[in-house]
Amino acid sequence: MLDPNLLRGHLADTAARLKQTRGFDLDVATFERLEAERKAIQGRTQELQNLRNTRSKAIGQAKAKGEDVAPLMAEVAGIGDELKASEARLDELRGELEAISLAIPNLPDASVPAGADEKDNQEVLRWGTPRRFDFTVKDHVELGARDGWLDGDTAAKLSGARFTVLRGPLARLHRALAQFMLDLHATEHGYEETNVPLIVNPDSLRGTGQLPKFEEDLFRIPWEMAIDEHRLTAIQSAAADLAQALPTCSSEGPLSDDLMALAALREQLKLSTRYRYLIPTSEVPLTNIVRDSIVEDADMPLRMTAHSMCFRAEAGSHGRDTRGMIRQHQFEKVELVSIARPEESDAEHERMTGCAEAVLQKLGLPYRKVLLCTGDMGFSATKTYDLEVWLPSQDTYREISSCSNCGDFQARRMQARWRNPATGKPEPVHTLNGSGVAVGRALIAVMENYQQADGSIEVPAVLRPYMGNQERIG
Repeated sequence: MLDPNLLRGHLADTAARLKQTRGFDLDVATFERLEAERKAIQGRTQELQNLRNTRSKAIGQAKAKGEDVAPLMAEVAGIGDELKASEARLDELRGELEAISLAIPNLPDASVPAGADEKDNQEVLRWGTPRRFDFTVKDHVELGARDGWLDGDTAAKLSGARFTVLRGPLARLHRALAQFMLDLHATEHGYEETNVPLIVNPDSLRGTGQLPKFEEDLFRIPWEMAIDEHRLTAIQSAAADLAQALPTCSSEGPLSDDLMALAALREQLKLSTRYRYLIPTSEVPLTNIVRDSIVEDADMPLRMTAHSMCFRAEAGSHGRDTRGMIRQHQFEKVELVSIARPEESDAEHERMTGCAEAVLQKLGLPYRKVLLCTGDMGFSATKTYDLEVWLPSQDTYREISSCSNCGDFQARRMQARWRNPATGKPEPVHTLNGSGVAVGRALIAVMENYQQADGSIEVPAVLRPYMGNQERIG
């Protein structure tokens, strides 16, 4: 969420920047109308609150003097009615303004190149030299299918398209990659290993920016909010007693209260259905650890890493990368999240990206580092580097990691703050996240870059301790 001061005090300039950098059209007229009404209603609400307090005091003074307080009490009742209506409208306006604010993307950092899409991204560096093969290169699907270790058909039978079953040494290699990455980040890079839930509530997804805008890309599941067992027993007993008494009574008079009570009890007996979501990335639970809290300066920066399953509906991506494991509904990733002081987040961003690069370098995988342009960045990011690994079968680089500085954008949505020792006051933190890296795509890259002429796959040296010191599979 953008700083409210940008929208209230610099609305036209902010709208122009959003249009120029993000192609986002902010409805300035609607925002101005709602904000003007909010100010007026808020002012009137405060007036009514003060007036009610003044008149209430006057009632007490009049009573003390033995005076007739009926006129004052009537006036206070009228003030109360207007105040209630005013407060209700104020809540409505705040909700409408918040809905607009939640749909506005982050503003790009000044160092981000202008551009419309990935064609305008800027390559920063290349590491490693792609291997030259003296045989026909196979893609990861062909390599995995030879021994039945990569099985999309069985996965489709079990779950549908865009799922994969891994078996045998290939499943072990996949696990070895995740363990290697997690150990590297936890022991060498100073990230705290964290195990997080795979199911989160809507507040968590609003905090990091997936909701409300990107709900179609999420897997939503019903969530039954069960009543406490003792409370449930008491309600059932009360409802049974009332239901038994009702046939012997008239439906008029005092019984109407009983009928209403029974209806209310029966409503409470219904389990209230809400929703939870499968995480699209462990960025969501990791970042939300600091939601609605104040981080002490001495604890900054917070650095956390997690290996988790990730789930994405991939809405709107039909026909793209449907072969093999490139784009799956379920995949695994080792995530990096940092909670940093505002003045240190740029340096933390470079550090985080370097940690992701170290994974690829230790695996000996050629890659390139790309600075995303304004039109290709994610919704919450203010600056993003993508790491793209070389895939021989495609003769190109493909994304394997994305490392973003979100500034205070997510922090404002989450009410995540730190206590600035210079001011002694809570201020928004800066949040950063990055893939360190996507496990499935790392597996693809290892398979293709380390393939041999006979279809076997050499195991990178750093993974051999996780593979029983095997040097080759297949």
